[in-house]
Amino acid sequence: MPILPEYSLSGRVAILATAGGDQAPILAQALAEAGASVFAVARRPELLEPVLEALNSSGPHGGVVADAATPAGIAQVMDAFDRQHSQVDILVNDARSMFAQPFGEITAEQWNTVHSRNVLATFQICQEAGRRMIQRGYGRIVNIISGLAERGMINGSAFAASQAAVLSMTRCLAVEWGEHNIRVNALGTGWFTVEDIPLEEQQKELLVRYTPLRRKGHPRDIGPLLVYLCTEGCDYTTGQAIYVDGGLNAHP
Repeated sequence: MPILPEYSLSGRVAILATAGGDQAPILAQALAEAGASVFAVARRPELLEPVLEALNSSGPHGGVVADAATPAGIAQVMDAFDRQHSQVDILVNDARSMFAQPFGEITAEQWNTVHSRNVLATFQICQEAGRRMIQRGYGRIVNIISGLAERGMINGSAFAASQAAVLSMTRCLAVEWGEHNIRVNALGTGWFTVEDIPLEEQQKELLVRYTPLRRKGHPRDIGPLLVYLCTEGCDYTTGQAIYVDGGLNAHP
């Protein structure tokens, strides 16, 4: 991906907190290709390893396995980060653990687990990274969310509520931390896949036919926007939810 000079992340340090999935390595590569040094965080080794493998050939990167939703875990994250870096310029949260269950069947434990992974972990790492950004007077935070933050879905109440919480947190932090030269935005996604599925096959699926652009998204579709939201060029954009979803949110 060619990088314009004003969108360079050279010399910047980014924390990428991920719930794993095929999207995470591609997002990490986008940050690294723009020049950032990437420190990845994931709950389990099998979630972290693909990200580190994607970064291996592109510079001095690192990461840690820890549960950022627990006090011990977030302390482990920041201790490991501080041993490698003296500053944090960028925080990207992609802590979307999906969960689908009829509302009447969701237990309190399941609800709490979803919100712990998706909201509490995001809150804690934003708080820790934010303290460091405030001290330096600079920062860029991007919270990656699902379009369900603003839409309803059958069997999706627990997950959708967690995404709405992250969106609300994003807007509040944008207002609270704007005076410290910190920009906080949300990058919303629709239905994504990393598989190379022919369009005619994709369009046999009802949700694809409902999507105005008539295809599923690919993580490559959000890489350039993610980089922009992490740059100095993103100086007058904050508190926004920007959706890259093929037009799904344009539907009533």
